Amino acid sequence: MTAPVLLVIAHGSRDPRHAATVHALTARVRSLRPGLRVETGFLDFNAPSVPRVLERLAAQGAREVVALPLLLTRAFHAKSDIPAVLREARTRLPRLRVRQAGVLGPSPLLGAALERRLREAGIRPGDRGSTGLVLASAGSTDPEAIAVIAEIARELRHTGWCSVRPAFASATSPAGFPRTEDAVRALRDEGVRRVAVAPYVIAPGRLPDRIVAGAAGADVLADVLGPAPELARLLLARYDAARLPAARTAALSA
Repeated sequence: MTAPVLLVIAHGSRDPRHAATVHALTARVRSLRPGLRVETGFLDFNAPSVPRVLERLAAQGAREVVALPLLLTRAFHAKSDIPAVLREARTRLPRLRVRQAGVLGPSPLLGAALERRLREAGIRPGDRGSTGLVLASAGSTDPEAIAVIAEIARELRHTGWCSVRPAFASATSPAGFPRTEDAVRALRDEGVRRVAVAPYVIAPGRLPDRIVAGAAGADVLADVLGPAPELARLLLARYDAARLPAARTAALSA
């Protein structure tokens, strides 16, 4: 039987680096699983849109699609926007079976991708004891997404960093979550000798640029997660969990 098409759903951005990064990631996914058809659709700003991709797939005879949100947490887009787009598509394209996969996080593979970017930025294993880490995410007002970021920061504290602070780039950050620059300043005030900022975002864009600006006072700034091999492996794990019920538990723990 033909495997379901993997449709990666990205938010989209006016910044061309965003789409380029998404396409680089999906290209890595294809390289890991030759023969799997991988498509990309965007919610906004970029083409092709998710409805257009689904229409094209249906016209070409595709029978089944796994729609995978390119999101790190279950916030508004995963709970509202994407399900609404997929419901509308199912109504218009009744012969096309569309399943929504789970979001990417939390996952140990995301932690491994974050560690990769920090190593590439110059952080060595022996540096952690004297380095404070700012885990800088785009931000959300969703309590579930906020809790996930806070938990990741707590877990990172047990991996050798002298201090870890979560931060949000969004102007609507919840109480208790500072902006990147405020988190960097707080670590300096604690007497931390070296400060690293790790963007917990997938692709460049407006909010990631705020993280970069806020990291001006840090010593080390890691790159976005982008097309990290761990991220590509995670996409395939979520795809498999959605299409193979027997593999769901194992893939969701990836």
